Amino acid sequence: MTSHAACSSSPSCLSPWTGPNRTGPASICPDEARQRIITSRIPAPVMGNCQPTVVPYEDFDVLADVKAIRKACKGFGTDEQAIIDVLANRSADQRQEIKQAYYDKYDDELVDVLKSELSGNFEKAIVAMLDPALVYAVKELRRAMKGAGTDEDVLVEILCTATNSDVALLRECYFQVHERDLDADIEGDTSGDVRNLLMALMQGQRDESYEVDEELAEQDAASLFEAGEGCFGTDESAFTFILASRNYLQLQATFKMYEQLSGTEILDAIESETSGTLKRCYVALVRVAKNPQLYFARRLNDAMKGAGTDEDTLIRIIVCRSEYDLETIKELYLEKYDVSLKDALRDECSGDFKRLLLAICH
Repeated sequence: MTSHAACSSSPSCLSPWTGPNRTGPASICPDEARQRIITSRIPAPVMGNCQPTVVPYEDFDVLADVKAIRKACKGFGTDEQAIIDVLANRSADQRQEIKQAYYDKYDDELVDVLKSELSGNFEKAIVAMLDPALVYAVKELRRAMKGAGTDEDVLVEILCTATNSDVALLRECYFQVHERDLDADIEGDTSGDVRNLLMALMQGQRDESYEVDEELAEQDAASLFEAGEGCFGTDESAFTFILASRNYLQLQATFKMYEQLSGTEILDAIESETSGTLKRCYVALVRVAKNPQLYFARRLNDAMKGAGTDEDTLIRIIVCRSEYDLETIKELYLEKYDVSLKDALRDECSGDFKRLLLAICH
């Protein structure tokens, strides 16, 4: 069985929110009076062996695409396949160009037109594809906290795969889109050790270097052991500090050292020492540190197993990872679950929604 290493030790390769050609809030929010006049760009990340499924369309003709979508929405009925053929085969930046060109040509907002023509999960996925990456991210953060209960898994998924720069941009864009304070919302919607962990991630203080300090790994492994298996009860603050602040290669070294020290794999220790939402959050952070693409493969599988389907998670991961590492995620999905991601989607989804996700997965 082939072993797939993580694409990079740094979350910079993970971030669809502000990766290459992703601009900061000054370019994404329409009301310029509420913007800081900045355009932030994160340098192109080291992608390692990560492979996308969607790349910029070489023969991109924005006017032809605009006309094709207009034709698909006019007359009796909607040609959903024509919409899929265009949008699933264009990069996020090209989709933004299409959205602007559509408005320029027809004086109509493309998102509003498509919302009036489409419905259900297909509509949700298309709208997600037409939102700038940061705007979509902060909408998902808000959705995770709105109403009864909080979906901490979504908060951790977004925050633990965000760079320090991303966190700052997410905070600013969240305010511009929702006129709310992201830190205050997270603090108000969570409690106890889970809140402490999420607020630690919101500090944006993770070491983003590629350096490994073996001595520090030994110290951290000892701290984790003493905070968990080595004492009565669990000192969650030690787990939170280390998991939220060390770079991914450093964490991998720490996990190896922990196993040597205790004879227990770090995930087994977390399983026995913590419970509930906090356990899920810690497990997510460890899995992201070990292999981010395998973490996303697991998230996709979790979204489809058991009764019902978590379509929001399918949309978020498939749309957002498509230009970064979705091909690699597909390979790991097949390796782990002995079924292809596309076959799993065929079994779980239906109609135009299924066709769209399959088209993005190629």
